[in-house]
Amino acid sequence: MASHATPRIHAPARDLVPRIMVRAMFGLVALCLVIVSFAVWTGRPVTSTPPASDVVAERFLYLSGDLAGSARVLDATGTVIADLTPQEGGFIAGVARVLDRERTKARQPLDGPVRVVRTANGRLAIFDPSTGWHADLMGFGADNAAAFARLLD
Repeated sequence: MASHATPRIHAPARDLVPRIMVRAMFGLVALCLVIVSFAVWTGRPVTSTPPASDVVAERFLYLSGDLAGSARVLDATGTVIADLTPQEGGFIAGVARVLDRERTKARQPLDGPVRVVRTANGRLAIFDPSTGWHADLMGFGADNAAAFARLLD
């Protein structure tokens, strides 16, 4: 059996990532892990959360969506308030899929309502009472937040 002094790499040396860059990437990952661990161990409070504000409007909705992007939204009484095509309901269908995943992980029924709220500072948020999951909808862009604002109005 013959041993090779250099590793067998089938790419030219000019196409390889320099060893120092690979080490630097791993060093940055390790540094991030140390910083986050330090913050958790010292009990540093979370500072990058949306500002708290009073709720000025809220509505309980039932969301359902499919992989194609179409979505159906019912109000608390079961009345259809929106039956959206894949071109119109992509974000709402995506949120419905996230809710289904979160409810499956928490072993909760998939057909529960969600609470959509508008606060006094103009932000929109969605809350799932059955799992505790919530999202600030303003973080997904103005068009996506407007889709839920129309459902709230």
